[in-house]
Amino acid sequence: MTTPALQRLRERFPGAQITLLTHEKLAGLWEQHSCVNSVLTLQDGQTPWSVARVLNRGGFDTALILPNSPRSALESWLAGIPRRIGYAGAWRNFFLSRSVKHPPGRSLPRQRGVNEIKQLTGEGKQTIPSTSTSSYQHQIHDYLNLAATIGANPSPLAPKLEISPQEVEMAAVELQKLLGQKRRDAEGPIVWLGINASAAYGPAKCWPVERFAEVTSEVSKVVPNCVWLSFGSQADRNLGERLAGLARGPIYNLAGQTSLRQLMAFLKTCSVLLTNDSGPMHVAAALGTAVVVPFGSTSPELTAPGLPGDTRHHLLRANAACSPCFRRTCPIDFRCMTGITVEQVTGATIAALKSAKITK
Repeated sequence: MTTPALQRLRERFPGAQITLLTHEKLAGLWEQHSCVNSVLTLQDGQTPWSVARVLNRGGFDTALILPNSPRSALESWLAGIPRRIGYAGAWRNFFLSRSVKHPPGRSLPRQRGVNEIKQLTGEGKQTIPSTSTSSYQHQIHDYLNLAATIGANPSPLAPKLEISPQEVEMAAVELQKLLGQKRRDAEGPIVWLGINASAAYGPAKCWPVERFAEVTSEVSKVVPNCVWLSFGSQADRNLGERLAGLARGPIYNLAGQTSLRQLMAFLKTCSVLLTNDSGPMHVAAALGTAVVVPFGSTSPELTAPGLPGDTRHHLLRANAACSPCFRRTCPIDFRCMTGITVEQVTGATIAALKSAKITK
């Protein structure tokens, strides 16, 4: 979601040396990206002082501080970077040379309390005011507004990540090996579909795995030559095995088996990714792959994939009164997710395939 701001920065400062500081596990996202010249990485357990020493060696003129954490502002201050621009916030304004205020009336995400959820769903006795989602603004605008403070155009662009044709070709070779001779001899071209049944934030973001499996089976009836690729981290390996065991169509569990660049290449190869609100959702959309997403505890107004309003992507909601709650676990009956049916998700997946001209 930061890539539109980076694109606008490169557009405004075509000759600038733009360096991105990110966690080492995400560094692969930025290989070959036209908007950054270089990448600096930080690791788990690294102190603000050690990060500051790395930044200090870069001799930077300006730090555009995208995270809202006090630590990110502290690191740039310790590094002695003259201009340090970020959103105003508790414990960080002192470390910024310019504190930017959020637009008036903008609502920030707030985790609902258990009593509030019960009140909204008719199970509580105490009246508690709720927060409307109507004033939420997509997070890409937060980053664009920061870039605009140093002269960049704040108009939105679609998030964009880059993968080379050679990497996609190598992924295609690996997939052919995965299929084996039997599938290679099948009539008609293979239609690759991705699935991601996990989400790092917590189970409240996860549509039931049994329903993911049912969708793969239903879509396979309409698209006989489709093959599903299940993605995730090493921690999701067992979930992928469970999904593959429940599904009646062909599905290969790649959870924990790919590097980040390989995952990007596989996502680029897929016609559609069926996924929870997750990192792979954003990566797929930024690579141009259509996504189908059941949203429950989180808000598509804030974190929808791609450019808000992009009709290639299908975002489904149950319209539960307590959603979005932004909680990691559901304190009641998980209605925001169980209210999204297999039929709805199957229909959205087939519609996405039709848009991609994969099925009639």
